[in-house]
Amino acid sequence: MGNSLLSLLYFYTFLVPPHLKKPIDAIFMHLTLVNILNLPLTLLPNIMASFGVQCFLDDVCCKAIVFLSRVTRGLSICTTSLLSVFQAITISSVQAQCVWLKSKSSLWIFPSFFFFWVINMAIYVRVITDLKATSNFTLVGSGFSNAYCQTQHIEASTSWHYICVLLARDLVFVILMISTSLHMVKLLYQHHQRTQHLHSPSLTSQPAPENKATHTILLLVSCFVFFYCSNNILNFYYFYTAVKIQTLEVIVCILSAGYPTVCPFLLLKNNKILSKCTFSLSLMRITSCQKAFNG
Repeated sequence: MGNSLLSLLYFYTFLVPPHLKKPIDAIFMHLTLVNILNLPLTLLPNIMASFGVQCFLDDVCCKAIVFLSRVTRGLSICTTSLLSVFQAITISSVQAQCVWLKSKSSLWIFPSFFFFWVINMAIYVRVITDLKATSNFTLVGSGFSNAYCQTQHIEASTSWHYICVLLARDLVFVILMISTSLHMVKLLYQHHQRTQHLHSPSLTSQPAPENKATHTILLLVSCFVFFYCSNNILNFYYFYTAVKIQTLEVIVCILSAGYPTVCPFLLLKNNKILSKCTFSLSLMRITSCQKAFNG
C-alpha cells in the first residue's frame, strides 16, 4: 500500500510538475520500485504454504521467484547506499571542493542503477542452476529451502566461496552507507551548533529541506541496518541447519519483508509532493464548494 502510493506520487512528479523534480527523486523512485517487486516475491511462497497449498511452484517458477527476490533484495542494499552517498554529497556541497562533485553526481544515478542490476543478476545467476522445486513439505539438508524450493547438493567449499562473494558485496555497500550516514550526522551536528548562535528563534525552529531529507535518510539507513543484520544472522543459521524449522523460516521471511514495508512510510513522512497534492486537492474541494454555494 505504502509503496504503491509512493510510486504514484513519484510518477506524478515526473509527468506533471517539472518544478518539483529533483535528481534524488529518481533514487527514491528506484528504491520504491525495487520494494514493490521484492515484497510479493518474498512473501508469496510463505503465504501459499500457510494455506497448505502443495506443489505451488514448478522448477521454472521456483528459480524465477527466488532469483528475482534475491536480486531485488540486493538492489535494495545498493540503492539505499546510493541514496545515503548522494544526500551526503548534497549537504556537503556548501564547501567549495564539493561543488564540482555535486554537479557531476546527478549524472551518475542512472549508470549506477544499470551497474546495480548487472552486478546483482551476475551474483545470483547460480540460483538458476542450484535450485529445484520440492515435491513435499519435508525440508531437510544444509542449504537454502522454503516450502516449495530448495538447493540441490552443494559442496562446502563452493558454498563458502559464494557466501564470501555475497558478504563482500554487502560489506562494501553497508560500510559505504554507514560512513556517509556518520558524515551526515557530523554535518547536522555542526549545523545545529552554528544555528544556536543565531538570535532569531524563528530561524532555528524551521529545519531546512535538506536537513529534513537527511533525517529521513538517516532513519532509512538505521532501519535497513537493523533488518539487514537480524535477517542475515538468522539466514546464515537457517542455511546451515540440517533440519529446517518452519517457524524460523517465517521469522526470516518477516525480517526480509520488514525494510520494504517500513521504507515507504518513512519516505512519506516528510514528502513534499504528498503535502502539495493534499493542498491541491483541498483547494479544489474548497473551490467546488464555493461554486456550488454561489450557484
